[in-house]
Order: sequence, then C-alpha cells, then structure tokens
Amino acid sequence: MTIAHSDDAKPGDITREPIHARRIDFQGFRRSDGLFEVEGCVTDRKPHDFTPPGSQRTIPANALIHDIRIRVVFGLDMIIREVITSLDAYPYRECPGGGDSLQALVGLCIGAGWSSEVRKRLPPGETCAHLREILAPLATAAIQAVNPLRSQVLLDAVDADGKPRKIDSCFAYGASRELVLQHWPAFHRPGVKR
Repeated sequence: MTIAHSDDAKPGDITREPIHARRIDFQGFRRSDGLFEVEGCVTDRKPHDFTPPGSQRTIPANALIHDIRIRVVFGLDMIIREVITSLDAYPYRECPGGGDSLQALVGLCIGAGWSSEVRKRLPPGETCAHLREILAPLATAAIQAVNPLRSQVLLDAVDADGKPRKIDSCFAYGASRELVLQHWPAFHRPGVKR
C-alpha cells in the first residue's frame, strides 16, 4: 500500500479511512450537599476487529476498547474530597486495578501546580494511563464548572505585590488587553506582548 504525502497529492485526491475513534467528555454538577462533581469519560473504538498487543483476546469492530470514567468531588475551595473511578471496558484483565491509585488525589487542590502534583502522586506503573491523561482537562472542566460562582473572588485575588492574579492568567486577561484596562487600569500595559 502506497501512502500519498500531502505535498505529492493534488487537491481532491486525498481520501480518508477511519481507523480509530476516541471520545473524551466532561460534565460538571452541583450537588444538593453544597459540593460539586466533575465526571470525565474516555472511550475508544476501532471500526475493525482489534487484538491488543500481547493479548489473546480480540475486540470486535466498533466494540468499546476503553470505557473509563472518573468522578471527582470538590468544594468551592477546589479541594478534592472524593475520587471514584470505573473501568467498564478495557483491553487487559489487569486494567481495573489502575484506578485505585487515584485515591492519592484526595486533599489535592485543583489549580496552580495541578499537573506536577498529579505526576508526583500517580506513578505511571501504578495508574491507568487513560485516567492519568484526562486529569489535566478534568481540572480545567472543574474550574469552568464553578468559575461563575467564584468570579468575584477570582477578580479580587492579588499576589504578594498587590497585582491581581487574573492578569496574564490567559490571553484575554493579558496585561495589554482591554479587560485589564477595564478592571485594573493601573496594571494595564499597552503594547506588551508575552
């Protein structure tokens, strides 16, 4: 089989054949006890029969190879209170134990330093790689879920020098942007590009 490279192909000559489908989904919830949950799910399928490397089991075409979920319970302080994992479809019989190590996240604050702390607490050989890899976007989903409830607190937060923490936290709040000019004119730096 010859694979045409994009610089060799003419417009309209390129076709695509599906070989894998991954879905990652996050949902945030407010609980009746005042806490919050974010649930993340990753699923993988192939449109053809698939035998995982080193396995004797063949997974039929379009059957779930992975159906892996994590639910994190936290408060407005962003401290994790509880972690629940489930592995409902997986390629190897050892996989279900890969969620146990995520209990090490209980007590961790979702925010600055999240990814480095996750790496420290969850050794690769002790943790399901798929659960581990969705933790970064799960943190973002958790922040997005509760930010409307924390918006004034976030705008009022300052560092030790009195500079609002929101400045330079993202593109929209860059020191040269309109939002900084509106909220904190003393910290606005026109023309500053980072």
